[in-house]
Amino acid sequence: MGVGLSDVCTFSNNGRWRIRPLSAADHGACLILDRDCFGGLWTAKQWNGELERSSGLVLGCCSGDQGPLVGLICGWVVVDELHITGLGVLPQLRRRGLGRLLLNRLLAWARQQGCLGATLEVAPGNNGALLLYEAAGFVSAGRRKGYYRDGSDALIQWCRLRPEPGAPLGRTRLPPQGRHTGLHQPCRQ
Repeated sequence: MGVGLSDVCTFSNNGRWRIRPLSAADHGACLILDRDCFGGLWTAKQWNGELERSSGLVLGCCSGDQGPLVGLICGWVVVDELHITGLGVLPQLRRRGLGRLLLNRLLAWARQQGCLGATLEVAPGNNGALLLYEAAGFVSAGRRKGYYRDGSDALIQWCRLRPEPGAPLGRTRLPPQGRHTGLHQPCRQ
């Protein structure tokens, strides 16, 4: 039994938080959240592209059914791999499980899309994010030099979404040269 988009996106935690897909109509809310979470990392044009990407999904976490956007996660599928391009929760609501909720919903959607692995970049000093990703089964697989605007590096994180046929769970291996699928331990569900 597969996970449908509605199953992934309408999850409610005791009626307090609701996860839903975001669209171009949420552009302004995404810009505000980007400013509050990341200091305005992406431009309006970049948000337009992310919200309109046919191979991707942007999920938002809202307070109740009609409440404001308090968190979001973005990702898109490249062949058989999910690339997570952003995850943010308002600073005053961090460490309450909202990031985990968003991450788990996006990973469930990616599995439904047939993705074998997931990847993302994270700042080496972002300890909260590193702990979240580690708890989900991500491991560091390298470094991107000068990735951020200020010239700092990013850690590349990988996670296998589906076990390799015949491989024991938790088996870790490096990707074949030039290929980034079927990596590392499975992400926890």
